[in-house]
Amino acid sequence: MSSPLSGRSAWREVAIAAVALPIVITLAVMAFAWPAGRIAPRDVPVGIVGTGPATQNAVEGLARAKPGAFDFHLYADQQAARSAIENRDVYGAFAISGDSVTVLKASAAGPSVAQLLTEVGQQLADKATQQIAQQAAAQQKAAAQQKAAAAHSSAKAHKQAAAQRGAAQQGAAAADSPVKILAKAVDVVPVATEDPRGVVFSSSVFPLTICGIIIGAFVTMARGLARPRHRVLTLLVACAVAAFGIYVVAQGFLGALPYDHVATWAILSLDLLSISATAAGVIRLFGPAGLGLSAALMVFIGNAFSGATSAPEMLPKGVQDIGQWLPPGAGASLLRDTAYFSGNGGGGHLAVLILWSVIGLTAVMFGHWVMRESRGARDAKTHAKTDAKTGVVASGELLPALPGSGVASPDRRHAHAHAHARRNDGDG
Repeated sequence: MSSPLSGRSAWREVAIAAVALPIVITLAVMAFAWPAGRIAPRDVPVGIVGTGPATQNAVEGLARAKPGAFDFHLYADQQAARSAIENRDVYGAFAISGDSVTVLKASAAGPSVAQLLTEVGQQLADKATQQIAQQAAAQQKAAAQQKAAAAHSSAKAHKQAAAQRGAAQQGAAAADSPVKILAKAVDVVPVATEDPRGVVFSSSVFPLTICGIIIGAFVTMARGLARPRHRVLTLLVACAVAAFGIYVVAQGFLGALPYDHVATWAILSLDLLSISATAAGVIRLFGPAGLGLSAALMVFIGNAFSGATSAPEMLPKGVQDIGQWLPPGAGASLLRDTAYFSGNGGGGHLAVLILWSVIGLTAVMFGHWVMRESRGARDAKTHAKTDAKTGVVASGELLPALPGSGVASPDRRHAHAHAHARRNDGDG
């Protein structure tokens, strides 16, 4: 015969499976799909070389064609623009001259942004070519009109007509071979030759996040690691060793991280530590439910909003900020800064990883105090309920037992205890 409690539990599990789980799955899919479906440039910092009329026309054309897409920075020459790219101040720059448009890009900063800048540079060149052709046509038309007017007022009309026909033929020849502005791209900071599209780099963020959560869960749930300092030491060692393994695969086998080997390994270790320490701390504070909370925070929010496959400035507003304040996004950006840009522009991301690591390790070290206090409060509440059933109230006063309750009164229990003590003294 089933009890009412078992029936309620069954219905509760049915409700979770039919309502809660589909909602969680829907939110998880939306967290990954929505930012990916809204990728577009939003205030991407780019440089503009020079201040001439051609440059001014290019800036105005970009502002009209792609409003809010770029945040322009002016530089005196290409060398200054290159330095800004290497310092992570801008993603690239456009250098516009009379016969060409040079696109300075950094594919290591994000292949998708580099491709976008290349396409925009070609559009600028085509637009400049079109403007030059229109200006040439307007000048030819004005010259023809002037010559026609002069032909009517001149006594030698037939000679002027011949000259006009010659000018028209020259104009037609010029129209057949118009001036064309060429666009060329220069990769200032390229990605590794073994990973030309940055696929290895971007695809490593998700498994790195999962590995960090696994390390944190194992360290917290391992029965052999009873003391907090043992858990902290295990976290540090496990993250360092795991980061070394990741680096061996990413660089040794795939060649995706060819520069600053020790610094890159250190950043991988710190990235893993920030994720695993946070997961361990949350599990320590909230129990098994903390595993789901840390996974939702790091995977469904942190990884989905990291911008590792494109760039933070390509994500919707607000999403890019959230992603860079969480370890997956900050770790991916800092890894780019360290592996290809000598750490330039990575100070804020480094601070984010250190902050999450400190918070997580603090929860691992002192979370047992919180758990002990909460467990003590639960035990006190349980004892209070038990004492109330046996006639003992929380204040310590004794209540007489009810007749027929089968529970001896407190006075009678104390009398039996004193008699038993006297017998023991007599036997001694």
